[in-house]
Amino acid sequence: MAVVLAWLWNERFWFPVNVTWADLEQKTPEAYRVGHLLAAFPLAAGLLVLRHFFESMLDEPCKQDYFSVFQPITPDIYYYYVFELAHYLSLMYSQFTDIKRKDFFLMFVHHVAAVVLLICSYINKMVRIGTLVICLHDSGDILLELAKLFNYAKYQRLCDATFVLFGVVFLITRLGIFPIWILNSTMFESWELVGPYPSWWLFNSLLLILQVLHIIWSYFIIRIACKAMARGKVLRDERSDVESSSEDDVTSNNRKGIINTSSNDCNRINGHVISDQWAEE
Repeated sequence: MAVVLAWLWNERFWFPVNVTWADLEQKTPEAYRVGHLLAAFPLAAGLLVLRHFFESMLDEPCKQDYFSVFQPITPDIYYYYVFELAHYLSLMYSQFTDIKRKDFFLMFVHHVAAVVLLICSYINKMVRIGTLVICLHDSGDILLELAKLFNYAKYQRLCDATFVLFGVVFLITRLGIFPIWILNSTMFESWELVGPYPSWWLFNSLLLILQVLHIIWSYFIIRIACKAMARGKVLRDERSDVESSSEDDVTSNNRKGIINTSSNDCNRINGHVISDQWAEE
């Protein structure tokens, strides 16, 4: 023990030549002493007690209630579900009446998955995770619709800036928050708390399908953003065929350096609108 203490307080280990503990004590206020660090040990014990109290009295009951199957449905949640369900049902219908896009099948799968998740989560009252998923998806759509309005009004700079902001929000929410927090809770934390059951497989399968769609649409958004940075404006949706003008007109306009952004030249990526005029590769 004496050898250990001698090594621990060896002045040549801690200080340069000609500096001793006495020199340090003369220049150090009384409030700063090595022994004062011992106060951290009882504080650590108190934090352990507080953590144990939190986990046993608050954390675990909250998790059990979070994944319980009798979660209360308040009026605001009810109306939120009804309006969202109506929205996706209308999109399922309008998709067959609108001009078909290259990602028609992906859009249809997304709408079906959204409708089934809304209905099933309402049936077994798993509305807390349901509202989280809905809010997460709606957060980016607001910016997208705003970009669409700017595009209709021919405010190109505002349209481009809003679309870039939408892209950032989309990537953060769909590739960050959704898999790290939502899917982690529904797949892994729920497995530990309540275990898998038939509807558990249904819900998580549909959520995984949504995540695959998020990755695909993120690729489209990143590709559009890269072209926008290279050419100075948001370009046409990668997925779409020419709709409002012939290919000859598009080629002619592109050769003149003209990119048409008329209001009827808008398209949707999972409901995400961008300028819909082809530009040359």
